[in-house]
Order: sequence, then C-alpha cells, then structure tokens
Amino acid sequence: MPSSRSAKAAPQPAARRQASDSCRRLEGVGPKLADKLVTLGIECIGDVLLHRPLRYEDRSRATPVAEMVPHGLPVIAVVRVDAAEIRHGRRRSLLVTTSDGGGRLWLRFFHFAPAQQAKFAPGTWLRVFGEPRAGAYGIEIVHPEYQIVEDESAGHDFVPELRAVYPATSGVTQSRLRDMAAQALALLEVPGFWPDALPADIAAELSTGGPVMDVAAALRTIHRPAPGEDLGALIEGSHPAVTRLAFEELLGHQLSLRGRRRQIKTEKAPALGDAGSGLAPLFEQLGFAPTNAQRRVIGEILADMATRHPMLRLIQGDVGSGKTVVAAAAVLTAIENGWQAAFMAPTELLAEQHYANLSGWLEPLGVMVLLVTGRRRRDDALLAPIHDGEPAVVVGTHALFQESLDFGRLGLCVIDEQHRFGVDQRLALRNKAARHGLSAHQLIMTATPIPRTLAMSAYADLDTSIIDELPPGRTPVVTVAVPNTRRDEVIERIGRAVVDGRQVYWVCTLIETSHKLEAQAAEAAAEALSVALPGVHVTLAHGRMKPAAKQKAMNAFKAGDIDVLVATTVIEVGVDVPNASLMIIENAERLGLAQLHQLRGRVGRGSVESHCVLLYQPPLSETARRRLSVLRDTGDGFAIARADLELRGPGEVLGTRQTGAASFRIADLVRDGVWVERALTVADDVLAYHPREAELLVERWAGGGGGYAGV
Repeated sequence: MPSSRSAKAAPQPAARRQASDSCRRLEGVGPKLADKLVTLGIECIGDVLLHRPLRYEDRSRATPVAEMVPHGLPVIAVVRVDAAEIRHGRRRSLLVTTSDGGGRLWLRFFHFAPAQQAKFAPGTWLRVFGEPRAGAYGIEIVHPEYQIVEDESAGHDFVPELRAVYPATSGVTQSRLRDMAAQALALLEVPGFWPDALPADIAAELSTGGPVMDVAAALRTIHRPAPGEDLGALIEGSHPAVTRLAFEELLGHQLSLRGRRRQIKTEKAPALGDAGSGLAPLFEQLGFAPTNAQRRVIGEILADMATRHPMLRLIQGDVGSGKTVVAAAAVLTAIENGWQAAFMAPTELLAEQHYANLSGWLEPLGVMVLLVTGRRRRDDALLAPIHDGEPAVVVGTHALFQESLDFGRLGLCVIDEQHRFGVDQRLALRNKAARHGLSAHQLIMTATPIPRTLAMSAYADLDTSIIDELPPGRTPVVTVAVPNTRRDEVIERIGRAVVDGRQVYWVCTLIETSHKLEAQAAEAAAEALSVALPGVHVTLAHGRMKPAAKQKAMNAFKAGDIDVLVATTVIEVGVDVPNASLMIIENAERLGLAQLHQLRGRVGRGSVESHCVLLYQPPLSETARRRLSVLRDTGDGFAIARADLELRGPGEVLGTRQTGAASFRIADLVRDGVWVERALTVADDVLAYHPREAELLVERWAGGGGGYAGV
C-alpha cells in the first residue's frame, strides 16, 4: 500500500477513513509504534489488512489434560488450582499445580508478583491457554494466558475462536496486531473503504465451478477464520480466500509493470539502424561464427534498436552461451550510428574483464573503448570524450550513473548481471540520455536463468530473449560431491590434472560476508596446496587484493603460467580459461544453486572433459543435500533455476533483498504459478476495458503504480 499519505492527518469520522490513511489513525497506534510497524511493511490501514497471518491458534475447544502431548501446539484447558508455591531452582519460579479430574497440569511463571501468587488459591478454577511441554513433574505450560472463572462450567463457556498469529517484530505484540486487524476489518463495513477491484468477467478466471469469494470476505477469512475452517489450506495458500487475494496481487503487479512499459514506450529514442560496414567485421575479428541462437537474439535486438521507441530487452543465457558477443553487436551498431553506449557491470573485476574483451574485439574496428570505475571516474582526460558525445563504448561499474558523469550522446545502455542492480539504478543510467530529449535503448543481461513464472512477474516490463544454445566445442562438466574427510584424495587429483597439462580452480567460501576472512581462508588453502603439491605453481586471487595484483594473477592463470588459482567467489564471472578442466568448490554447502552453477561454468570451456568437485563439510542439512544433488544431476541452467526458486524463493533468486524489486504479501511465485499465467493473460484486457479497476489494483498492490499514472 502507498505511504505517501502517512503524515498525521486531522481527525475524521470513521466513515471517511481511507485504506491509504496512516495506520496512526487506528486507535492505540502512536508515533513510536508506527515507526516499528514500518519494519513489517505496515504504514497505512490497508497494509494492516494485507499483513497475512503465519498460523492460527485453535481456541475452539478445551483439551482434557489427559489428552495433552508436548507437541508445540497451544491448547485451551479448564483446570482447578491444587497448590501454588515458589520454587528456588536454577531460576526462581512460581509453580501452580492444577488438575481437571483426569490428569494433572503444572503452570510455571518465571516473572510474577506476590499478588499474582495470591490469586492461585486452592480450589480456584482457571481457563488457561499455552503450549504444553515436558516438565520436571509431567506436562507443564510456561507463562500461559489465563483467566479466573467461577466454576468448571463457566470455564467451558467461551466463544470458539481461531486466533491469528502474525509476523511480528521487537516491540510489536500479537495482541496489538490483532487489535489493529480488528479495527481495520470493521472498516470493511464502510461503503467505499475497500472496493472489490476485480472485474466480474476477470473474477470468473478464478472460478472452479462455484461462486468466487469477494475481497472483503477473503480478508475476513484470513484474519478471522470461522471454526471448522481448513487451517492447513489457509497456511499453505490453497484456500479460496488466499487464492482470491493472491490472484488480485499478481494482477496488480502485472498491471504496474505493463503501465511502466507503456509509459516508457511512449518516449522517443534514437533509431539505430544498420550503418557503416555492419557486423561482419566483428565476427571476422572474433574468428568464429555466432550460433543460431546468438543470430536470432541479435536480430531481435537490432529490430528493437531500429525503432524510435526505447528498447527494453532482457537477455537470458546460461553460463558460456555468449551473451557478451551479442551485446558487442548491439554496441557496435550504436557506435556506427554515431551514438555512445554504456556497458555497466556490478563489480570492478567484471567491468575490467568486459573492458578487456570489448577492447580486443572493437578497437581494431576503430571503436573507442573507455573504462570508468570508482577509482578512475575523476580522470578529466578520460571523461572529456564522454561529455563531448564522441561515439564510444564506456564500460564501468555503478560509477556510470553517478551525477558527475555526463554522457553527451548516450543511445544504448547494456547492464550485465541485472539482478545486482535495482530498477531505480537502471533508470538512473537510462536517464543519462535526456540531454537530447531522448531515452536510451536498454539491453539487460543475466547469466542466472530465470524460471518463466518468475520472469513474467518480475520483468513484465521487458521483452525477453533467450540464448538457448552453447557454442560448439563446449563439453558437459561432470560434477561430484565429496565430503571434506576425503580432502587428501581431492588434492591428489589436482596433482594428476597438472601432470596432464590441465589447470585447476580452488574456490574458498565462507558463510560470513567478510572479505578479510575469505582472504585468510584463500591464503591458508594456497599455502596448504603449495606444501602438498611441490613443484605446482599456485597463486591467489581474492577481494582484498589490489585490483592490479588481482588482475595480474588472473592474467598469469589465463596465459598458462599458473597451474592452480586459489580464489574466493570473485571468479564467479568474467574469467575464461579453456585449459582449466577441474574446479574444486570448498564448503559448497554454503552457496546457493545459482552461484554454484556460475562457478562451475568457469570450467568446461575447452574440448577436454571437465570436472567440478563440490567439497562439503558433513553433516549436510536436507536443503544443502538437495542443492548438491541438483548440481550433480543436471547442467541445465533453467532446471537449476527452477530448483533454486523452490528451495530459496524468489527474493533470493532475483536478489530482491538487495535491489528493492517487488516482494509479494499474499502471492507465492512457486505455489501460485498457474495464477501468474492467468494474470499475464488478462492484464491487457483489464488495462483496455477496466481502466478504473486497473488503477485501483495498482494503487492497492504496487504502491501507487510505479509509472502507471498517465498511461
């Protein structure tokens, strides 16, 4: 929900409250609580309704003490106090002994006052709620909720309830969240507060033979399910109430992205048609012919660039599929049309690698190739031709979209490893072309294949091209998982590979995100390998080295002067050594599938059979075991991406925790794949025939539209 109206407003009658009003307009929510609620994604009243419970407490029936088991699920019990006394063990506690005639239950309080002890007089009847656990004397409940009742009959006289348990944060209690939800649910009775935004014909998409649940009923059901409701379905997301809201959310995000795309497509861009000598000299310079997949994708790109509207295209290609060559073709076309191209990478190492490749390919064709990174951007001699608009390709890192860097004639933006950049960063670079009142074409690349449902949800504003063919000569990589107890065998295998004239990567990983610790781990591994393999040339490359030293080590490895390169994950991208045929990844269980697949892609680039050894520290968790099994069983990047999505979720696969891309409140892209497809098919109809509902859906689910306004 949008937060633009979160400032304190003058009191209004309840009937005039809006879903977009600040949550401070709810009773009991002051400035301090409101600040804490922001960490839960709650800023306005509508956010409260969309804060989905994690689980539910069943308060619909009392459980006899004799039936209680320490299973971690809370229960209601009606019991009579037998005794209450203070115990002085490791921790002072108040122990209340109770029974219901069929069994004995102990209640333990570590925080209590003398007055509280006095309430537990023998013979007092209590209705208690809490989680049974195994105690010193039998079943006990620690710090239960309790209520003193007149007698046993009164204890059983309560309103059955399935109580929601919400995601919470420090300083925000469950009782407060429930109270806020109750106030927000009451506002659903006010006409116009939460209108049903799903058109009737679109709602039919959800129908499985019966009537579709309206949005207010769906919200009431997830917050206050009736006794007898299927709690498992509510938690898992298969309940019609969750389905109703998830579909609406997916449609709202789809409409937001479509709206942003439509808006950008109304802008003007330079028409970059065929010019000069075309692409033939590029491929003559490369010394090999592009694959059919590369030709197809280049054709799609050039067709986009030839129009007077901005290209918005995402290139997906597995490790080693030749995306950089495709991008070089786009860059050369822009240069030959008299425009500049920006080529942005997430790290200096990768930027330097792209700079080296593009310089080797394009400078012989008379193209100026420049490198701009954090260390070099203040070089006036370097920046002058960029400011003056001289046709050139400018390779760099985040430094490219800094305000101090002014492109004189930017016509094309290429962004590599797109998941490491946010949407705002992409737009900041594209807007560098505004000097001439034009927008730059955008070409976005990823070597992390994205499952279809995820791509449709996260990148609906982009056209997608897939390079689904590897260049000839690439060999499948044989992958094995080996416990660290067999480390000596792995080192012996390195020695045999070096004797055979092959080169080896040894990658060190640590669970802590510390360049210092990673460097120490790599240094220790390099020293151990040098001792174990006398005569073998071992060198280091890690994130704490100076860039020049790091590049020197990699260049020596590429030239064949080094046998074993011990590195951190800095070599995940950007290193191409066809003679390297063995990769060892230490502590492989600590990495995600996508990163493991990227690292493995550093070998298998020549004609000799290559191997990847996943060296792990036992015992493995079930998730780690599944990850390593996937790597052993397939080299298909898209199959690996689908497994990664199932194991880690979309936020990790896309890197949205860092980039700020949309996250979902109700929908789940793995669970709701079929609804992603349906939202995709109906989005254009909603935009065309239901513009008011489209605006409402975007406002409700995408926080104001992300560029929808004015479409």
